[in-house]
Amino acid sequence: MEDKLNVAALADEIIEGRRLTAQDDLMALVTCDLNELKEGADRIRAALCGDKVDLCTIISGKSGRCSENCRFCAQSAHHNTGCDVHGLLSAGEIEREAAACQEEGVDRFSVVNSGRGPSPEEFESLIGVFEKMKKDLRIELCCSLGFMSAEQLRRLKEAGITSIHCNIESSRRYFPKICTTHTFDDKIRNIRLAQEAGLNVCSGGIIGMGETWEDRIDMALTLKELGIRSIPVNSLMPIPGTPLENLPRLSEDDIVRTISIFRFINPEAEIRLAGGRSLMKDNGRQTFLAGANASITGNMLTTSGSTIAQDKEMLRGLGRDVTPVWEN
Repeated sequence: MEDKLNVAALADEIIEGRRLTAQDDLMALVTCDLNELKEGADRIRAALCGDKVDLCTIISGKSGRCSENCRFCAQSAHHNTGCDVHGLLSAGEIEREAAACQEEGVDRFSVVNSGRGPSPEEFESLIGVFEKMKKDLRIELCCSLGFMSAEQLRRLKEAGITSIHCNIESSRRYFPKICTTHTFDDKIRNIRLAQEAGLNVCSGGIIGMGETWEDRIDMALTLKELGIRSIPVNSLMPIPGTPLENLPRLSEDDIVRTISIFRFINPEAEIRLAGGRSLMKDNGRQTFLAGANASITGNMLTTSGSTIAQDKEMLRGLGRDVTPVWEN
């Protein structure tokens, strides 16, 4: 990259096949004109991904009392947040929610559990739930269950899971500042095991935890190196009772710039708007003009103020296709 970044020319080069690496002057993306960056990111999105927006919903299958000490998380047993605590939901509760999401035309439904990993009994219960949903429903199935063995991942795929979620959270350099009960390499190992099992991996992280722009860029590069095709970008909503409760909230411009940078570095991935949408006007509408082409929607843990129907209406207004993948 030249001293003064020609964003439009760089976007053209990426559309034609160039891929950015750590050897490029990626900090130029942090200081360039934001409107030019957004326009370039949206052109990359349109050329390489098209107008389809992937929508997923999540349910808290098990909440609270997590053994891990992630400094951002309300559900960690190391923090006193007064979060909702419950054991694994019944099969009926999970399937009813999945059916409702299918009825609203969402692409994917994910069961998200707190904890390092499910107990053997919880795992067998979940396998039964996933097998039944695979038989009864058409919606794609995903889960976020913590650290898994190769055998568990194989069984999840056989039960109907197509995607598994495992965030790397931040850069390798910054990760020890937000969690010490597991390592960055534990995360990478889990992701690679899932990929070896034939599962699509959804992996991203959280911005606004005190990290630098270099950390955000390094996170995007790591996800590129791992071949991640679904990248959720969460913006920290500081939660009282966590060690990060007093951090300032991110500006909308910083969130939009991050989304655009992730698009430039991961041009063919689904850049997924995730937690923290209420920090922005119109629940993040601008990010879909800045490279985003996927979103978590519905009743979420850290995002409020928008329903599935409202999200779909907003996206249709932008000319995006929200037809669920399972209808094709």
